[in-house]
Amino acid sequence: MSIWELALDIVAAVVVAGGLLLLGLVLRRRWLTNGEATFDMSVRLGSAEGARGWTLGVGRYRGDRLEWFRVFSLALRPKCAFDRHRFHVVDSRPPSEAESYALFTGHLVVQAESAQGPIALALDREALTALLAWLEAAPPPERPP
Repeated sequence: MSIWELALDIVAAVVVAGGLLLLGLVLRRRWLTNGEATFDMSVRLGSAEGARGWTLGVGRYRGDRLEWFRVFSLALRPKCAFDRHRFHVVDSRPPSEAESYALFTGHLVVQAESAQGPIALALDREALTALLAWLEAAPPPERPP
């Protein structure tokens, strides 16, 4: 086998692997949205500042949980899940100039408190309105007798 044939085989293998990865991402996104409403939502965990720490993702509501999935992942389980009874929005603001490059266009930055601690979300105005309505519509937590 000549060097050119070997190089062509390697290039073909890389193209096929890339195509399979892309197909996997598309099929996962279709599976996530199957019969359920999803929306673009970026998350910044921890105390990073500016554009650092933002991860693009997809959010969906499932019962009393807001689930968040990374965009560039093949995992079928959410990376983070936020309980409606332990989640509240503190503030919202437009993204800073540096953040606007790391986030989807038109998204607002939402500061929130969750069971995991302080968290920053980035979502569009419609998704923010839906989030606030979902939080407000929560049934009161059950109290032990």
